[in-house]
Amino acid sequence: MKYLLDVNSLIAYGFRRHGLHEQVACWMQSCKVDRFLTCSITELGFVRVLGNVRTYGMDVTRARKLLLELKKSAALQLEFIADGNDVSFLPPWVKNFAQTTDGHLAQLAIANDAILATLDEGIPGAFRIPMRTNPGL
Repeated sequence: MKYLLDVNSLIAYGFRRHGLHEQVACWMQSCKVDRFLTCSITELGFVRVLGNVRTYGMDVTRARKLLLELKKSAALQLEFIADGNDVSFLPPWVKNFAQTTDGHLAQLAIANDAILATLDEGIPGAFRIPMRTNPGL
């Protein structure tokens, strides 16, 4: 089993001060999987979002360094996969602009014998990382 992490789950895993870091890290550590995957979209999204100095206190250079360190030293190995899917691979359930990246990542996961792992609801074929109901556990 392989999981392609979407942007939000990669950020939550890699940024320890993220409100959902423990949830994602615990799920990943409890998984019995071959590996976790990233791709250009998820890695660039990680750097783009965390590189917002006003929100996260780091710039693009620091966000890039954080991701490279995470990939190098992660207890859970992150494997980069190439993206060969163009717009013709976009699934028919994509009906609006907000679904385009989700649809692309879901198809990319399928093309790599993986499942898209996300914190979002409503993405066909994706695995929603479970929410912890009791944060004290």
